Amino acid sequence: MIPIVVLLFVALRDSRQGRERCISLRGWPVWPALALHVAVALIYTTAWDNYLVATGVWWYDPVLVTGLTIGWVPIEEYAFFLLQPILGGLWLLFLMRRLKVGERSLHRSLRLWLTLMVGIIWIGGAVMLLLGWQPGTYLALELIWALPPIGLQLAFGADILWHNRRLLLLAILPLTIFLGAADAIAINWGTWTINPAKSLNIFVGGILPLEELIFFLLTNILVTFGLVLIWAATSHDRLRSLKRTLFPVNRSSPGKIGAKEASYHGK
Repeated sequence: MIPIVVLLFVALRDSRQGRERCISLRGWPVWPALALHVAVALIYTTAWDNYLVATGVWWYDPVLVTGLTIGWVPIEEYAFFLLQPILGGLWLLFLMRRLKVGERSLHRSLRLWLTLMVGIIWIGGAVMLLLGWQPGTYLALELIWALPPIGLQLAFGADILWHNRRLLLLAILPLTIFLGAADAIAINWGTWTINPAKSLNIFVGGILPLEELIFFLLTNILVTFGLVLIWAATSHDRLRSLKRTLFPVNRSSPGKIGAKEASYHGK
């Protein structure tokens, strides 16, 4: 909570001082975009995380949590679903108001190739799960859950994301390290446990399961990619173009229509 409070204070102070995002990332207001991502994170993660606990991929110590649960998951986990997008969004906003974005140079072929690469990795995760390889269970479930929306983000705007790659790197990597460190402390205290039978048992720093670090990386990618795309003015230009393609407007002029009708009635 402390980082969120600090970043929120800075965000409000920046607004009062007139510090703006670069013009290419002002396609949508800040707070509605954050609220939308919080709602999506809660809806999309709830069923998946309940499945993990119900099937014994991880469990928690009931003594070290409040004891309030919704489904299989303690209330603290739902709080995390809400707080991570807020933290990630405020951190991204902090960086956006301070970093200069380079000249526009879009590489449209990235949309195809990166989406294809994500699809191949997703298939690998599905194969692991279908083959019943127990040590790969947690990793496979992460990939199957997280990669479809990431693939959609890349299919729509991989070139836009590449244009903002420095911003994305500075937003995603520090936050992933921070959340991984906090999770390592919680695991070390025994707050929750990753099932060793369903994990690769590869530990970062001797404590944090590799799958947990991958989880934070994937979720930070989801939030950061989503916010950059919704804030990018190019995204809205692309959406308008797609709308015109999918729902073409009848371009016949009123005069021509009237002439045709007159000709018809005269017959």
